[in-house]
Amino acid sequence: MERRYTTIAITLHWLVAVAVIANVALALIWPNVADEQVRPLINAHKSIGITVLGLAVLRLLWRLGNPPPPLPGGYRPWERTLSHITHWSLYAIIFAMPITGWVMDSAWDRAAQNPNFWFGLFEWPRLSFIMALDPATKKAVHDAFGEAHELIGYLVYALTGLHIAGALKHQWIDGVREMQRMWWGGRPI
Repeated sequence: MERRYTTIAITLHWLVAVAVIANVALALIWPNVADEQVRPLINAHKSIGITVLGLAVLRLLWRLGNPPPPLPGGYRPWERTLSHITHWSLYAIIFAMPITGWVMDSAWDRAAQNPNFWFGLFEWPRLSFIMALDPATKKAVHDAFGEAHELIGYLVYALTGLHIAGALKHQWIDGVREMQRMWWGGRPI
C-alpha cells in the first residue's frame, strides 16, 4: 500500500510552507528597515498572503478529492488524534491568516489612495463592503482584524512547531520514514 502523499499534495504543502516562512520573515524585517523600504515589503507580504489563500483553496480541494495516505500503523491513539487536530488546525490558519489580513487591509484608512497590486502585475481588489464602512467602524474593524491577524500568527508558530516536532520525532526517534511521505520522488514506503 502506498503511504506517500501525491505529487500535487507534496507540491502544495511545500509551496505553502515556503510562502508562510517568507511572510514571517517579511513581518520580522520591516520594523527594522528605513521608512521608504517598508511599503514594498508590506506589499510583498500582502501578495504572498493572497497567494497562500489561493494555495489553501487548492490544497483543501485536492485533499477532499484525494484522501491522504493512512498514518503508519505504529502510531499511538493520542498521536493519531494530535496529528489530525494539528493538520486541520493548520488548514484553518492558512485560511484565517490571509483572510484577516485582507479584511484589515481593506479597512486601512489609506486603502483607497494605495491600490493593492499582486506582485505588481494586477490590482488585487479590496473588500468593497469593508471599504464602504464609516470611518469609525472601519478603524474598529482594522484594529480588531489586525489584532486577530497577529494572534493567528502566534498560532502559526505554535502549530508549525508542533507539526515539525511530530515529523522529526517519528523520523528520528520512532524510526518511521515520516518525512519521505511528504517529499518528492524516492521509492515507495
